[in-house]
Amino acid sequence: MPSRTASQNVRQADETPAARPTRRGTRAPAAVAPPARRRSQAVASKATPEAARAATAEADGDPGGCRTLLRGLQLIDAVRAGGRDGLRVVELCRALGLERATIYRLLHTLIEAGYVAQRGRFHYAAGPRVAALAQPPAPPDLAARLQPVLARVSAACGDAAFAIVREGPLSHCIARQVGTHPVQVLVIQVGTRQPLGVGAAGLALLSALPDDEVAATIAANAPVLGQYGGMTPDRMKILVRATRERGWSVIGNHATRNVLAVGMAVRNTDGEAVAAISVASTMARMPRERQQLVARTIQQALAAELPAARGTAARNEMGAGRAGAAISTHDGAIANH
Repeated sequence: MPSRTASQNVRQADETPAARPTRRGTRAPAAVAPPARRRSQAVASKATPEAARAATAEADGDPGGCRTLLRGLQLIDAVRAGGRDGLRVVELCRALGLERATIYRLLHTLIEAGYVAQRGRFHYAAGPRVAALAQPPAPPDLAARLQPVLARVSAACGDAAFAIVREGPLSHCIARQVGTHPVQVLVIQVGTRQPLGVGAAGLALLSALPDDEVAATIAANAPVLGQYGGMTPDRMKILVRATRERGWSVIGNHATRNVLAVGMAVRNTDGEAVAAISVASTMARMPRERQQLVARTIQQALAAELPAARGTAARNEMGAGRAGAAISTHDGAIANH
């Protein structure tokens, strides 16, 4: 930093009238704020708290990137407060004290990143990434508790079995079991993340979500779906409907070419899907009859390896309603659905 004593003949840029010496007995003039600061104070006195903070930040020399970040975070808070139906742009302008053009620019970026989702033509609500921030993490022992299930399933059918959980718009593989068949289709490994729904387990989890979360997740993943065997949002919606009707998922030729997989959601005792299990093999090994056999094998393995949940009746119908299993995230209880 340059020294103030570097030149006695040059007035320092930050010197104010109050800093000049005064004659004895006279009162020094009060310090006067710079014009930009006075303007920001006048604006802040009349504007909303959000606009006031932005104006003050501008006068204080806060970089534009920080102001944009602040406004983006405030916009996320506003759409979250708007609930599932969301808010219109005019309501967001009123809430944040910003112009329409600014709101639209922020919305465009936040929608692209998955933090905001459009509802219909005019409303905006929280996107899947916001839900992921609020989503409680999977129990730390969930992979260990599901590993025996995978081992039983894999031993029964000979193919590789996988367990995944949801992370916002993505699926995350937490466990895998290799089978005994000479040809193993190891489509993913532990730690793999991919768009929710392009694999069988992810499709089972996606289908278990409420309609608005399904729509938001598909919208968030839309830019990359085509990389998975030409998947499209419309195709994904069809697969979700079919999975809900069947009670378990089937998907082929998307995550991996010439591979077909069967998946089933694992629910907690409140009925919420917390994980999913899938079995993958070649298309030739997965005719319709074997798909049904694999689905029954998964359900039976879940019931056999984990104790029945209290107050939950076991049901074995594979084609009716929500086929799956219920697992307690507290005491390990599980029951057939």
